[in-house]
Amino acid sequence: MNLDYTELLHAFLPEASLIIGALVVLGLDLTIARQHDAATRLTTSVWIALIALAAAAYHSFHAGTGGDAFGGVLVLDSLTRATRLGVLVLAGLTLALAPGVSRLRHPAEYVAIVLFATCGFTVMAAAQQLLVAFLALELASLSLYVLAGYDKSRRESAEAALKYFLFGGMSAAFLLFGFSLIYGLTGSIEFGEIAQQLSVMPANPLLVVALVMVLVAFGFKAAAAPFHLWAPDVYAGAPAPSAALIASASKLAGFTLFVRLLWVGFGPSAGAHSTVSAPGWITIVAILSAVSLLLGNLAALAQGNVRRLLAYSAIAHAGALLLGVIAAGRSGPGPLFYYAATYGLATVGAFGVIAVVERSGRCQQLTDLAGLHRRSPLLALCLLVFVLSLAGIPPLAGFFGKFIVFAAALKLGGLGTSAGWLALLAIAMSAVGLYYYLLILKQALVAKPAAAAGPIAVNAWSACALVAAALGLLVLGVLPSLLLRQF
Repeated sequence: MNLDYTELLHAFLPEASLIIGALVVLGLDLTIARQHDAATRLTTSVWIALIALAAAAYHSFHAGTGGDAFGGVLVLDSLTRATRLGVLVLAGLTLALAPGVSRLRHPAEYVAIVLFATCGFTVMAAAQQLLVAFLALELASLSLYVLAGYDKSRRESAEAALKYFLFGGMSAAFLLFGFSLIYGLTGSIEFGEIAQQLSVMPANPLLVVALVMVLVAFGFKAAAAPFHLWAPDVYAGAPAPSAALIASASKLAGFTLFVRLLWVGFGPSAGAHSTVSAPGWITIVAILSAVSLLLGNLAALAQGNVRRLLAYSAIAHAGALLLGVIAAGRSGPGPLFYYAATYGLATVGAFGVIAVVERSGRCQQLTDLAGLHRRSPLLALCLLVFVLSLAGIPPLAGFFGKFIVFAAALKLGGLGTSAGWLALLAIAMSAVGLYYYLLILKQALVAKPAAAAGPIAVNAWSACALVAAALGLLVLGVLPSLLLRQF
């Protein structure tokens, strides 16, 4: 294999920008900025990080879509570019919503870890080799474990980090063992060569074991039922911006890697769309999708904690995204990417509102949002947009995301197939989800605020981030071709 290291450097320019930005943030904070107060250090770190994200976005946009790079280790295509830009935008919004200095003892380290996690996401988007995919996934995961436990003032944050780490370590073991079996069976770690070997390989029970382990590992990473047990505690205990990054950018990058791994690498072992009894990984993905849709939506109905409600909502959305994974074999990755990107935008916004409300008091229970329209009309209006998009109400982007994913599933064979029944289940569960989303809006827009609740101050950083996210959902809902035409 002829390796061109100049080509590798060009392909990794976005990641290089992020790493350099993280090192500059840490270096300045340890030297020049040490003499300043914590608020100034946090502002300086965020500005440097946003510049690094902008540089990474520039290099991602100009990296091209020429296909394989560095001997097939990476792939630069439209999906890679779109996912890189998507996670960079979501990371930028997360940084703009960073917790106040009262909750961050080391603000520069927090910002640097967000950049390291984003670097893992961007590599996941371009990975076309098992080893690179695993290293990128673990770089992102290790960073997220730290971010989940970064709020030292809350015991729940430490508990969230510990549970996230234990479940994440278990999923990494499943994934690595599954990858080792794939390598042992095919003699390759590159997705394309794995597909060639699987296409001529006879039925092998060891291959089934490997596929199950990979799917179990991804079920943990994506918070798909029944591997979702870490999600409610992490969403409830982590700092709100950290939870936003976990729920948005990690899902976007993770599903991009997953759909590429399954269809490019394991495509010959997919099975048939027409029946769940056909052998192949589609059967397992369809079961995970159905269980996630049912458990996520039904469990969310019983939640009084707004963060845990969003966690079970994320499980339900993971089920719908898995339906998009199944449909990607025929419709391409466009519908799946659109759904994941717009869901991430709405989730960052929802957790952003929670983060701002927490600066003025507690925001855990649904009742903590009571009277938000009086305390801060801007926050109430933004929350309205985010929640309605998550519920799939037109003309917001969440509606069109669900529509194109469900339509792509129905195109696989109509209502008489397993994919058709799965799409009908997803539609029915979307109606169930509308109820618990309206519970959030009832508290924010109808209920009266508590007597001791005063106005909520929204700083310029948070206001710009929330308004930008809300406008993005509106524009992408009216003009979905802005994203879909990239594919």
